[in-house]
Amino acid sequence: MTADRVAEGALTLDSRLTGALGGRTAQALQRAFGYGTVGDLLAHYPRRYAARGELTALGELPLDENVTIVAEVLEVRERTMRSRRGSILEAKISDGTGILTLTFFNQKWRANELRPGVRGMFAGKVSDYRGARQLAHPDYQLFDEAVPTSGADAAAVRWATAPIPIYPATGTLSSWQLQTAVGVLLDGLGAVDDPVPEAVRRARGIRSHRDALEGVHRPERDEDWKAARRTLRFTEAFVLQTALLERRAAARAHEAVRREPRPGGLLERFEASLPFALTDDQREVGGEILHDLAAPVPMNRLVQGEVGSGKTVVALRAMLAVAESGGQSALLAPTEVLAAQHLRSIAKMLGPELSADLMPTLVTGQLPAAERRKAALRVAAGQSRIVVGTHALLGDTTTFADLGLVVVDEQHRFGVEQREALRLKGRHPHVLVLTATPIPRTVAMTVFGDLDVSTIRQLPAGRAGIETHLVPLAERPAWRARVWERLAEELAQGRQGFVVCPAIEPKVAEDDGEPAEGEPGPAAGPVASVASVLAELRSLPALADARIAPLHGRMSAEEKDDTMRAFAAKELDVLVATTVIEVGVDVPNASTMVVVDADRFGVSQLHQLRGRVGRGSVPGLCLLVSHAEAGSVARERLEAVAATLDGFELARVDLELRQEGDVLGAVQSGGRSSLKLLRVARDGDLIADAREAAAELLAEDPGLSGHPALAAAVRRRLDDEASEYLSRG
Repeated sequence: MTADRVAEGALTLDSRLTGALGGRTAQALQRAFGYGTVGDLLAHYPRRYAARGELTALGELPLDENVTIVAEVLEVRERTMRSRRGSILEAKISDGTGILTLTFFNQKWRANELRPGVRGMFAGKVSDYRGARQLAHPDYQLFDEAVPTSGADAAAVRWATAPIPIYPATGTLSSWQLQTAVGVLLDGLGAVDDPVPEAVRRARGIRSHRDALEGVHRPERDEDWKAARRTLRFTEAFVLQTALLERRAAARAHEAVRREPRPGGLLERFEASLPFALTDDQREVGGEILHDLAAPVPMNRLVQGEVGSGKTVVALRAMLAVAESGGQSALLAPTEVLAAQHLRSIAKMLGPELSADLMPTLVTGQLPAAERRKAALRVAAGQSRIVVGTHALLGDTTTFADLGLVVVDEQHRFGVEQREALRLKGRHPHVLVLTATPIPRTVAMTVFGDLDVSTIRQLPAGRAGIETHLVPLAERPAWRARVWERLAEELAQGRQGFVVCPAIEPKVAEDDGEPAEGEPGPAAGPVASVASVLAELRSLPALADARIAPLHGRMSAEEKDDTMRAFAAKELDVLVATTVIEVGVDVPNASTMVVVDADRFGVSQLHQLRGRVGRGSVPGLCLLVSHAEAGSVARERLEAVAATLDGFELARVDLELRQEGDVLGAVQSGGRSSLKLLRVARDGDLIADAREAAAELLAEDPGLSGHPALAAAVRRRLDDEASEYLSRG
């Protein structure tokens, strides 16, 4: 990998890395990051910058993570191993306050390089050996202390003061290897057409794209990379918003079949049979949906609502409006359990007469072959006007007679392309997306910018509510026993409960013997599992008579469905489950939700989980059991969940508490979760500004014919989404 591999100016952002860097390096980058082009690698920005004289806070290094640090060698010593042949070379490096050990097996020659007083960059995975942090067999690059002289004072100053980029690295590709590869690409890169028009750049005082790439990767001063990052953040937002607005315009360019309910028809019959009154929010959002369905362009609407706010009723009203014209609706659910639950709920709400007319049908991958064939025939013939299913709906074996409405439940579980794959099974059907994960405005603008957004905040009357308590085992280990006593007290009143664990089975180390010299010891704290907690509960005298069963993703669809049916019929008292019960499970008699190792779940997940209780007249109780230490971010998140039932407030808190690179988390797949520099928690104003600029440009040039560089950047963005989707399939 040398700078003379490619001629200066020969590369473009679309050039393949194989030709630019050579096959071996290109393969390593493909394996590590999935990168294939020059543009891919140049968008791998440094995560921070170090100064040549800077030392790193070694005491704050996280265990089991690959790190790159700047430090000074304090001492080097060699010792013979007691339990095997050979020797260990240990070098202690320091940041002035903490000490980290570098460990090398049978490599005594390194003592010639790692001399006391030498500084450099060291990269490896942080492990723990007998209570001390270490890097075993780290890679390193020592600073050449021979500062350039030869009369070139300016070069000497640059060498001493230029920031050192530290890249997100892996165990096989170090930060300085990435820096070298990026340097080769920048040396060979020709002119770069800017995706942001000059007038837009000038109005915001930002740099050209070529200058920004140079400044972010090879800064001479801190001002260089700061200005470059400002430019690249805006560019990322501008390209993303242009793509979203283009997608929105493309959807509206098609002609859709108008779907309007008839007087005295299915919708009126359904509403007359409801045993409850719709909330004001349900009526308002329902009105927006009916207005969209009656329009000659396809609806693309997101309905976000609190857990238990009645989004399913709103979606069912839309399905009935479509069924009036003989159209079919497909509801895509993320799990078999939820799909089956939806089908039962819809059939129950419709009643026998309407169910006979509409023939709601379940289509999932784990249905027996004969049942699946029958279901496919009913759907293809148009007999079933309401179809509920999982990813099986996307397959070639499922065809529709007249697909008029696509409903996607829990959108954050699906990629954009999965929504599109189902939409393409009809003639530009209307699309309704549901989520119980409240979305702050900046996330909605970034993730769902191609959709109109409706919100249901009100909960139906008659809900008893939920009390949430944090159980801090770090300070109060004895409270664990009280958790199970409290569960037993609820069962004694004829109620039911959920116990949720982050894992299905205990994660047991392969070798429980003593670690070899220099090797890391076992990780602290086993993860709570369905298997271990199930065994614990069945051994407790207080729960001796309780009927307890597991529920998790490794069970077959039939086993999961049978278990859920038994629980709903009160034939089981407690389900010990994974997050398979996170959404949609509706058992009004369930009063208690115990989440074990609650700090291992996200804020929105916890809010979803506790929404499984307190759904009827029985008051809900949620206990968040955790070993998280007081003052930690994990503990703050749990305290936030315990403090409020307002999902919208929790979404805001979650954005503030999460690490920068994890803001979107699993909210959306399909490429948009992999934001590079853009952070929705911080860059809301910038995103709004970029959206406004993109809207103005598209109003003048809808096809981007006058802006080929922007069109190419949008295409690359969409290609990234498509490749991510395909790699997941």
